[in-house]
Amino acid sequence: MLEVTKVTQFIPADKTFFSIGEVSQFTQVKPYVLRYWESAFRLLRPARRVSGQRKYTKRDIELIFKIKRLLYEQGFTIAGAKRYLIEERRRRPEQLPLELAQSQPALELLQEVKQELGELLEVLRSRNKVLTKA
Repeated sequence: MLEVTKVTQFIPADKTFFSIGEVSQFTQVKPYVLRYWESAFRLLRPARRVSGQRKYTKRDIELIFKIKRLLYEQGFTIAGAKRYLIEERRRRPEQLPLELAQSQPALELLQEVKQELGELLEVLRSRNKVLTKA
């Protein structure tokens, strides 16, 4: 089974939007199935051009690959795949650790920003005191 990221690497990087025909070729899913999935899965809502044609993004294509894998490879029903995708979306991904302690320039910049924000807070508090006395 190919991972979504491995499959989507073959999609042209210089293009932002794709037609339903292009998406059908990339995903090996017939256009009428893609249209049905749009009605079945609320998460899959490609934007439309002024002419009404669908314009899929890379994110849409990744979601199509995920739906295809759930339905065809893992044996989910459409209702089960919907529930799975909604639950997956509700779960928050872990935040990537920022290793600022190892970067002295980043630490210095953060300390400078913190000091400036503190000074700004004092100015705002003093203005608020003047306004409340008036």
